[in-house]
Amino acid sequence: MKLRRLGALLATAAVLLTGATTATAQTEHQPKPTIVLLHGAFADGASWSEVTGRLQRDGYTVVVPAVPLRGIAADTSYLSGVLAGIPGPKVLVGHSYGGALVSELAGTSGVKSLVYVAAFIPQAGETIGALNAKYPGSELGPDTTNAISYSGGVDLAVKPEAFHRVFSADLSARQAAVLGASQRPVNAAAFDEPVATTAPAGLPKYAVIPTGDHAIPPAAERFMAQRAHATTVEIPGASHLVALSHSSAVTNVIEQAAR
Repeated sequence: MKLRRLGALLATAAVLLTGATTATAQTEHQPKPTIVLLHGAFADGASWSEVTGRLQRDGYTVVVPAVPLRGIAADTSYLSGVLAGIPGPKVLVGHSYGGALVSELAGTSGVKSLVYVAAFIPQAGETIGALNAKYPGSELGPDTTNAISYSGGVDLAVKPEAFHRVFSADLSARQAAVLGASQRPVNAAAFDEPVATTAPAGLPKYAVIPTGDHAIPPAAERFMAQRAHATTVEIPGASHLVALSHSSAVTNVIEQAAR
């Protein structure tokens, strides 16, 4: 009788151990989410180059689409098509204007978390122009931008002589000159276009706030991050292009969101 009981206990233990081992194996082999990095206005995918390399070295699949910069609704429509072609779980990361697009796309199937890097975190009905003017500190304006008129409207580009000060004060002047020369203009109407969606409250959110930002006031970034209940990391003295100047810290936040 004792031998039978011992055998039964050993058999039960074996089943439990097998189940635990299988569960552990499944957890270990769950695919890492794809990281989708959205650049902002006056920029392109190069603003994510350092972060992209770090994420890829850590085994993540990274997608850095070219954001059209034509307006909230138009860009959201285009990027919805991009996300539809990415299977499995996804982490959406937005820089600057790209944060508004992240919020609009947050309800996309497979999105598990959101990361805002020196970014807008708007709520439905708000405009990024009004949010940027809510607190003092932004140096974006008529004195630092050029208007480009064409048959379809007006685009804005940061003046070459202002790019270093406004966008990338903690990068070298040479880096700033290259980035300023290759910047992509944004439709001026995008700043006054209301956002349609508030990111779901239950979705985990992270925010990186560079305290030396001269494009979006850090006070505005704090306000939006706190309102969204985002886990916040501040990087002292960092510029608006914090993903280039402090790529390691930004990558760490993204990987935290991915886990």
